[in-house]
Amino acid sequence: MTDSDPTPEEATLEGTTANLDDAGLRHAALEAAFDYRGDVTIEMRDGRTVEGYVFDRRINGDEAALRVIPSDGSGRITIPCSEITGLSFTGRDTAAGRSWETWVKQYAEKKQRGEAANIEPDREPA
Repeated sequence: MTDSDPTPEEATLEGTTANLDDAGLRHAALEAAFDYRGDVTIEMRDGRTVEGYVFDRRINGDEAALRVIPSDGSGRITIPCSEITGLSFTGRDTAAGRSWETWVKQYAEKKQRGEAANIEPDREPA
């Protein structure tokens, strides 16, 4: 991956581009795309790009593929990994900063300020 190394609490791939030149890094990047909680942008050998959520991956040699739900609503597609030339983590990481430790810290801070603190999750920004 590229860009600066965030602290563990802030660790996210959001905004980074994967290095697909090395076979080991390529495999790690494809696995990371599956684990990512936001959309990725996939560049393909034929020049097309697909932005969407990777919901499944099949990493087994020559038949390796990512299964994607494109953000344009066109339906689920399968992209052979051999056709992928670029991979960027472009969508918002919906779980970034939402670790248990972060929640406990925010809860304690609210209580200390005298604010109402409860176990309900914070609302997503509109």
